[in-house]
Amino acid sequence: MKNKILLIASCFFIVTIAKVNAQNKNYVKTGIASFYADKFEGRQTANGEIYYHAKKTAAHRTLPFGSIVKVTNLENNKYAVVRINDRGPFIDNRIIDLSKSVAQELGIVKKGLAKVKIELIASTDDLPGNKPSAKKKLQNKIYYKVNVDVVSPSGKGVQIGSYKDDENVFRLAEGLKKKYNEEVFIEVATIKKQKVYRIILGNYNSDTQLISLKKKLSKEYPDCFIVTFKN
Repeated sequence: MKNKILLIASCFFIVTIAKVNAQNKNYVKTGIASFYADKFEGRQTANGEIYYHAKKTAAHRTLPFGSIVKVTNLENNKYAVVRINDRGPFIDNRIIDLSKSVAQELGIVKKGLAKVKIELIASTDDLPGNKPSAKKKLQNKIYYKVNVDVVSPSGKGVQIGSYKDDENVFRLAEGLKKKYNEEVFIEVATIKKQKVYRIILGNYNSDTQLISLKKKLSKEYPDCFIVTFKN
């Protein structure tokens, strides 16, 4: 196939987590910030903590857990300092997901999104008592059992999103497989020389089944939509 390969994510994927060079204090990024919806209050974050709106925490795709980041709302110059304890956001063009209290502090809640600048203040290696040991370094690598097939589905499915980070796509696909008990497909495409990974659930020819699946997924992924597999 030309630019598209459909992979069925039926189990786990192998990835080695690449640690960002957090010691580089010149780490500065600009992009769109979002914040946690109320449904995430009390849920477990990627590092095992429980998320609470009141805490000054945030989700980032790659910065090590424990990293301290300054977030500035470029629309009003308000800023806050947060600690990274979760992974995300898993939507294109968004670079950080803030706790609701931080979003309120920065004046983001009413609008929902805002253009921000994030600056790394301290990494986990800079924090007292957090010097990496040999044991911790070994724990930075995570292995998944692979069960991947190249396939050519002919029906329709429900696309929940399009992502650029393949590692987070694999993690998300594995979680979706368990949660919804549906076939999970990853469509790999190239758009403007940039690879993107589209996650599609299900493979049906019945409109009734597709609408039912879309309704179920829209509770967590309100922007999901039905797509036809193209070969």
